[in-house]
Amino acid sequence: MQSRNDNATSETIVFDSDDAGLAKAADILAHGGLVAFPTETVYGLGADARRSDAVTGIYTAKGRPSFNPLIVHVADLAAAEELVTFTPQAYCLAQAFWPGALTLVLPLRANAGISSLVTAGLTTLAVRVPDHPVAQGLLRAFGGPVAAPSANPSGRISPTTAAHVVASLAGRIGGVVDGGACGVGLESTIVDVTGDPILLRAGGVAAEALETTLAHPLIRQSGVATITAPGMLASHYAPQGTVRLNATQARAGEVLLGFGSVTGDLTLSASGDLAEAAANLFDRLHQLDAMGAVAIAVAPVPEHGLGAAINDRLRRAAAPRH
Repeated sequence: MQSRNDNATSETIVFDSDDAGLAKAADILAHGGLVAFPTETVYGLGADARRSDAVTGIYTAKGRPSFNPLIVHVADLAAAEELVTFTPQAYCLAQAFWPGALTLVLPLRANAGISSLVTAGLTTLAVRVPDHPVAQGLLRAFGGPVAAPSANPSGRISPTTAAHVVASLAGRIGGVVDGGACGVGLESTIVDVTGDPILLRAGGVAAEALETTLAHPLIRQSGVATITAPGMLASHYAPQGTVRLNATQARAGEVLLGFGSVTGDLTLSASGDLAEAAANLFDRLHQLDAMGAVAIAVAPVPEHGLGAAINDRLRRAAAPRH
């Protein structure tokens, strides 16, 4: 079967999210090509997780470091069980939050057939079941595991609309399924459940909800040198301009991104609603890029619930770039 990873000079097709569009997108995946598609979190850049040639296309299109592993998306728990070995606590979380914005890191089965490029050489796999009808439709039309990081150049702002994907990856990928704007707007929460559950990345499911389900606290892990899951790079999700956090007013030359009582040139949520702020975060950063903002000040966001995930993304956006 010939790969379709030679997309650097090809047209990127935008597909409708109907059955015909999903069938065409699934055909690109089946031939080793790349397709972006919506999830409830952000748009993902998908490839057949079993084919190293296809997965190589993801790293090439994104300019993504090959030591940074990928999340594999599957249609349901049964499909996940074919790839990884579940622990009791993993079952507890999967049954409570799947389909949804939760990624579980678990031991990879020896016969899973997943490309080693997906795991970046690790013995574990990050897997999730997305809660979006278009993502579900594509996974079922394709009939296999799909490796899918966010559909943007590595380190840049994650996409929450098909237009965001086209603006940054047109000509590098085979197609985009347009399923409208993403509802959650933040990447999935990642929890390592190979042993005692460790929160590796805050995201669309609040840590407090996970801890309530498990009936005990999660271990917090941050700033580690070893990349054990996607989204752990220190500098990530970055707009073109520099970012200053916890600002109550703009300095000379800055564009202010407001929240709650801090009124900005743009705002995450005028009412201080964290769910609204999460859904708006990446879209506002894309707007700031479109405005040509060279210096960005961001209002304080509370460090609880979805605010923890918002602040995680903002800190990475503000981190020094190499």
